[in-house]
Amino acid sequence: MLNNIALSRRSLIAAAAAVVGVGSLAACGTSGDTSAAGGSSAEGGSQTLTVAASPSPHAEILNDFAADKLAEQGIALEVKEYTDYILPNQDVSAGEIDCNYFQHINYLNNYNEENGTDLVNVGKIHFEPMGVFAGKSDDLANIADGATISVPNDATNEGRALLLLQEHGVITLSESAGITATPNDIVDNPHNVEILEQEAAMLPSTLADVDFAVINGNYAIDAGLTLADAVAQESADSDVIKNEYANVIVTRPELEDDERIKALVDVLTTDEFKEYLADTFGDSVQAAF
Repeated sequence: MLNNIALSRRSLIAAAAAVVGVGSLAACGTSGDTSAAGGSSAEGGSQTLTVAASPSPHAEILNDFAADKLAEQGIALEVKEYTDYILPNQDVSAGEIDCNYFQHINYLNNYNEENGTDLVNVGKIHFEPMGVFAGKSDDLANIADGATISVPNDATNEGRALLLLQEHGVITLSESAGITATPNDIVDNPHNVEILEQEAAMLPSTLADVDFAVINGNYAIDAGLTLADAVAQESADSDVIKNEYANVIVTRPELEDDERIKALVDVLTTDEFKEYLADTFGDSVQAAF
């Protein structure tokens, strides 16, 4: 089988050690309540939990609030920041990350349906009311004819933005549109406003180029905007907001009962966490539990 390859005694020892090493790694990767991404025990008996998160408020919350509290339980929190809405789910499904914290319920359901995945929501944490922010204009109630309004172009946030514009009398949507509305569902546009569809992350940087922009909470926070800056905003008391747009911790089915992830959810669903959100973000980030 080795065909003319002469192995020295040292080579044989090295090969044997490599086989043992592979076996050890395989054992770690298949342990019942751990994952290849970060479940192995570190020195001193602690475990690592890797979480994919958008920079703000999610990664900020994890690093500033959750990390120390998990460390007290022997869990080392490793936060990996993402600036898009696709890779965090892909990397959780692939086993490269234990869980993620960046998306709302509606986005998760839509993602699973479109991609044939089975990622699971293991806890509602917070919600971020969406706001309409002023660009070249600042009076939404007296919006100029032909004004341009930019909105997120992803399926689960565009309808939300259009419903907010309808709530403030800018447009009227068909009765059947609901949270999946698109510009094609506009049945009355008295001011002939132009709806400009853009990637959600781009909306703050192009705000000066449009009259108004309807911006997701996390991207508004990243850009230094707060709800106090908005000329209109979603009602935080809306059942639709609470049931469709609460931001959640998401993982793979096999980690749904993982004790590390349960500990993270527990830390982020306390009265102390509510106080932290109010002190740190005001109305821009509100508890969803």
